[in-house]
Amino acid sequence: MKAVLLAGGFGTRLRPLTVNTPKPIVPIFDRPFLYHQIDVLRRLPEIDEVILSLNYQPDRIREQVGDGAGAGLPIRYVVEPEPLGTGGAIKFSEPHLDGTTVVFNGDVLTGIDLAALVALHRERGARATIVLAPVDDPARYGVVETAPDGRVIRFVEKPDPDEIRCNTINAGIYVLEPDTFDRIPPGTKYSIERSYFPSLVERGESFVAHIERGYWRDIGTPASYRQAHRDILEGRCAAPPFAGAPGDRIVADGAAIQSGARLEGPCFVAPGATIRRGARIGPGSVIGRSVVVGQDAVVGGAILWPETVVGDGAVMRQAIVGHRCRIGAHAELGPSVVLGDDSQVAPYTRAG
Repeated sequence: MKAVLLAGGFGTRLRPLTVNTPKPIVPIFDRPFLYHQIDVLRRLPEIDEVILSLNYQPDRIREQVGDGAGAGLPIRYVVEPEPLGTGGAIKFSEPHLDGTTVVFNGDVLTGIDLAALVALHRERGARATIVLAPVDDPARYGVVETAPDGRVIRFVEKPDPDEIRCNTINAGIYVLEPDTFDRIPPGTKYSIERSYFPSLVERGESFVAHIERGYWRDIGTPASYRQAHRDILEGRCAAPPFAGAPGDRIVADGAAIQSGARLEGPCFVAPGATIRRGARIGPGSVIGRSVVVGQDAVVGGAILWPETVVGDGAVMRQAIVGHRCRIGAHAELGPSVVLGDDSQVAPYTRAG
């Protein structure tokens, strides 16, 4: 069985973080995001290969992920000549599929039980199975309506309040049968959400839903990306490195914590990082590889990507900071600040 990760998007909502780092490899703690998706796929022993469907900066992903040895499953790279949409990307991967296929959108963090999902798909003799997630504000999304027996009966994109009859949205996880891909025109931009799935409903094909009531999050915005870290830190999502230690302080081997520095859990300090004397790392903070936090600096819930340097006395409160940034002494950055790679912040700057 193959799994397809639809990872060809530009990551527009996460800019400037994704200008140089495609969304599949944005770090979650000190691992590329797609490794967390592969962790879930590995729980289904039938899956023997992951197909990465790419378009945006594929070489950067290939350089970091390689053949998949570090992720635990072999990886095949399929690079679209141009963006083909979610359905077109699946069609482009079709020559490499050998039967029932699991598909993930490239920005979904979840702990779903895939074995149970595939079992449901087979028990119902489904041509397609879609995972739905209940949300508090369905008006922000397209909702998916189901019959009492779990059949999908209607898709409603961005519904008006009087059209909302359920609170379940497309969670971006599917089990599909490739013999249904004949309706997808090759080499053409095509949406699985707006065209393929509605065609199943219109033709009366067996199309069922699973409502996932466990952990699920789309990490595609800075706020959601930050929240995903908090969910792992605090144990709402069981994922490395906090799967067995929610709420803990994790300091990786090779990190240097100088005398007088204070760490308050939950927080994470990656290999090669240096926390200088008098610095305080507060709850929710993520310190990336080879980051330097200066004397008496305060990091309160911020996420610092690798090789960033925080000057003496600087204060970082829930900011997200890209690779190799330089934060001047006594600067103060707040929750609305998201810095792209190689940004320079002058001493005593206040923002956010």
